[in-house]
Amino acid sequence: MKPSLLPWALLLLATVPGPGLRPAAGAQGSCSQRCGDQSGPCSCHPTCFGLASCCADIRDFCLEISPYSGSMMGGKDFVVQHLNWSNPADSVICSFKDSIQTRGYVDTSGRVHCVSPLLYESGRIPFTLSMDNGRSFPRSGTWLSVHPSKVSDSEKSHLVNETRWQYYGTPGTQGSLTLTWNTSALPSDAVTIELWGYEETGKPYSQQWTAAWSYLYSLATNIHNSGSFTFTPKPAPQNFQRWEVGSLRIVDSTHRAGEQDVQALWSNEHALAWHLGDDFRMDPVAWARNQCLAWEELEDQLPTFLEELPDCPCTLAQARADSGRFHTDYGCDLEQGSVCTYHPGAVHCVRSVQASPQYDSGQQCCYTADGTQLLTADSTGGSTPDRGHDWGSPPYRVPPRVPGLSHWIYDVISFYHCCLWAPECFRYMNRRPSSDCRSYRPPRLASAFGDPHFITFDGTNFTFNGRGEYVLLEAALTDLRVQVRTQTRMTPEGSQDRGTGLTAVAIQEANSDVVEVRLGDGMGVLQVLLNQEVLSFAEQRWMDLKGMFLSVAAGDRVSVMLTSEAGLEISLKGPFLSVAVLLPEKFLTHTRGLLGTLNNNPADDFTLRSGEVLPPSASSRELFRFGADWAVQNASSLLTYDSKFLVENFKERPKHDPTFLPLFPEESSTSPSQSSAAADLCGDDSFCKFDVAATGNLSVGNASRVAHMQHLLRLQSLQPVVSCGWLAPPANGRKQGERYLVGSTVRFRCNNGYSLAGAEASTCQPDGTWSWPSPTCQPGRSYAVLLGIIFGGLGLVALVGLGYWLLRRRKSNTAVWGSQP
Repeated sequence: MKPSLLPWALLLLATVPGPGLRPAAGAQGSCSQRCGDQSGPCSCHPTCFGLASCCADIRDFCLEISPYSGSMMGGKDFVVQHLNWSNPADSVICSFKDSIQTRGYVDTSGRVHCVSPLLYESGRIPFTLSMDNGRSFPRSGTWLSVHPSKVSDSEKSHLVNETRWQYYGTPGTQGSLTLTWNTSALPSDAVTIELWGYEETGKPYSQQWTAAWSYLYSLATNIHNSGSFTFTPKPAPQNFQRWEVGSLRIVDSTHRAGEQDVQALWSNEHALAWHLGDDFRMDPVAWARNQCLAWEELEDQLPTFLEELPDCPCTLAQARADSGRFHTDYGCDLEQGSVCTYHPGAVHCVRSVQASPQYDSGQQCCYTADGTQLLTADSTGGSTPDRGHDWGSPPYRVPPRVPGLSHWIYDVISFYHCCLWAPECFRYMNRRPSSDCRSYRPPRLASAFGDPHFITFDGTNFTFNGRGEYVLLEAALTDLRVQVRTQTRMTPEGSQDRGTGLTAVAIQEANSDVVEVRLGDGMGVLQVLLNQEVLSFAEQRWMDLKGMFLSVAAGDRVSVMLTSEAGLEISLKGPFLSVAVLLPEKFLTHTRGLLGTLNNNPADDFTLRSGEVLPPSASSRELFRFGADWAVQNASSLLTYDSKFLVENFKERPKHDPTFLPLFPEESSTSPSQSSAAADLCGDDSFCKFDVAATGNLSVGNASRVAHMQHLLRLQSLQPVVSCGWLAPPANGRKQGERYLVGSTVRFRCNNGYSLAGAEASTCQPDGTWSWPSPTCQPGRSYAVLLGIIFGGLGLVALVGLGYWLLRRRKSNTAVWGSQP
């Protein structure tokens, strides 16, 4: 009997986590190398926690870490949660993307640590963990690598008066510089301060184009970790002066100089004026001019990228409303005080969310306080497109795709050369002209909110309050799918009313990640899931995901920006979700689902899966059939079922609940007192009135009213605007007016010594043309000189006439006097 028990004993030992015997990789009773797997006797999928079906060792192998994010510059120490290791002597290795390894450690409390590596990309980076010096990596997790400008100040060292660092050596900028940091972020008695330089070398747009951070030299070694360092910069040795963009790194002095992937604090990347040589300090203008001319020559050899960039929105209102294609530029943000260092005169800038398809470039659009687009042709504060998109672009890692840094190399440091250190800005602006908006086409908007109510892309309004899961939108053009879940609302008395509302929205495009936004367990809480796993936004409110970007604002609004330039905003309105969908014009004729057919024809918005079209006059009961027809099919569901309630009520039941009978709008009624209150609250908003009747709750009606109002305001902001394009001032003259939209007038004047030939003013007409072309200023005398000549000539003629009259009179008097005796 004893020999027959041996295999069972070994199996039991194999499932014990921690030191000692480990489970075989992929063992069905363990999560070792099975994270995300739902098959087998127990689950290693994130949904298992709500379903109580997890393998016992899931937290030992499917890792949770804290903190979960940090700068892509690396050096962030994070702790593996729930994993205690009793043998600190074991060698810990953390492997990122199966190719980049850093050395971890076990602290005195038995907690396992990893250090994030220097990366050249942002987004969620998979990593695995070895506790046996690299022999096996059965544990896995995810690290969020963040754009350097999006990490918190507490994670950086700070260049005090950063402008002085970047102007050091120019006239009036000398003396000492100071670096500060939070000592608790780098627990060490002594530190070393290093300079690292960034460059991109090789033939542009070839496979040999590479990006590299290099350790250059140390500014100080083995100094007390006081949180401050002040020094007077000296010119760098000649062999280091080719690096003009870089960052300072602070590390524990026990590490060797330039040792990679150790705990560190990095400064912002910046222009290294303070480190440049004597030739820069002796004549910074001449030095910068030479650099500007060299950049200009190189730029003219590179392929043009401007033609593939999207046109800017015409107005600030359009730019802020078109959230699928454009997002706030953190360097010039109206909501953050409009500190627009590189764009004087602007109050807000946006950047194109997606990089251009071939050259991975980016668009930028800046606006004045009155909502007018600011162009570089009129002001150095105008918006400039970028050869390297500031946010980078997948697959990252190589030029010009490296987040932030490629943009510095090809767009920012050249701005310093031409515009900030030398008066050659016209050269930069000629090669980075602002896009005007003559070909800009606003996206199309559709919404769903309240009980729930739908406004299609073509403007059809209807109410469908079924209970279940439905296709809000499908578009075969990009394999875009948006699905929603609707549930009934529980009344304060604990019963269900006859109204329903959106409680979850799931999105996927092609093979992108799946994002779901749903109501959380608590009131007024949004929960975001990525591939059915709940995300935390405690550290970061922006995430680069596969096929999309995700942004969370104030905890009650989530924006999803897709590769196709489609965008969604999901927000909390009362007890339910509100959804706004933005689609660019390329989706015309390619949509179907509850939001209708986008084709500028409201008559076919109620199209069933079979192709049958219900008439616009269809009753609410007929529209209920239309909505039910768009129930999600089980095999294609994107929604998450991670609780017993969701499994029993949605996964294992029909996607449309045929037993639920809603309240139809034409059958709704309210008591006289409720009608009076609803009239005062809702005015003529029929959605608001219906929701009050369906739920008996004024706050629910008010939430629908607010959501409907926001839809109408955004729709108004996205109305097409006619632009006539930039109008040039005449040579040897000037113009007044920098707004080029329909109805705007531009006036012209000539400099002294020139006369105006043409119209004094031109007005932008509804057909997109100017009423008059720009005039010319012709060499010649000005009107004042001409009038002076005319009046001078007339005066001369008058003097000659007066002299002639006096002469004649004198002769007459002489004749009279000669006849007297």
